[in-house]
Amino acid sequence: MSVTAVPLRPVKQRHIVWIWVGIVLALLLAAGFAWAGTRSGTDSFLASNASRSGVVTTASGLQYEVLTKGSGPTPTDADVALVNYVGKFTDGTIFDQSRQPTPMSPKGVVPGFGEAIKLMPKGSKYRFWLKPELGYAAPRPEGAPPMSPEVEKLSKQVLVFDVEMLDFIPETVLQQIQMQQMMQQQQGGATPPPGAVPPPAGR
Repeated sequence: MSVTAVPLRPVKQRHIVWIWVGIVLALLLAAGFAWAGTRSGTDSFLASNASRSGVVTTASGLQYEVLTKGSGPTPTDADVALVNYVGKFTDGTIFDQSRQPTPMSPKGVVPGFGEAIKLMPKGSKYRFWLKPELGYAAPRPEGAPPMSPEVEKLSKQVLVFDVEMLDFIPETVLQQIQMQQMMQQQQGGATPPPGAVPPPAGR
């Protein structure tokens, strides 16, 4: 044994427990500060954005700006809208966009996006800002699969969407059209008689 070696006294079991408790508390505090920093940044951005001319904030906290004004009625939960959209982070980075006109039901998207498209008449283009609670941080349905890392990243940020409302029709009409198309395919693609496909409900 080296003459400089000093034998270590055994550490009591309760001291080890307290060390681990301290480590866990430190980690929780660090996570809390990180969350608070993100939350503070989100609140600060939304407060600043709300003060901009032309930006409207709804009761839920959704913020929007009318880029192109449309006219006529707006979709309801009973409709399916046909839209073009671009989804971005607040720094302008695009995380998603439609490659072609995309049908969307207000009931089948995150709450903020559903609320947003119900504000839009045909021919309009709006910009929306969704706080996390109106986006992917909204409560998930029971039994929903775990979030992917990509969705988890989206759930912590303000999301910006530029949306163009091309058209919308009642969901029941769309279902009728789809059923008729399926029947046509089963009948070998026969051309339906004139007026067999119901037109959009005069909207």
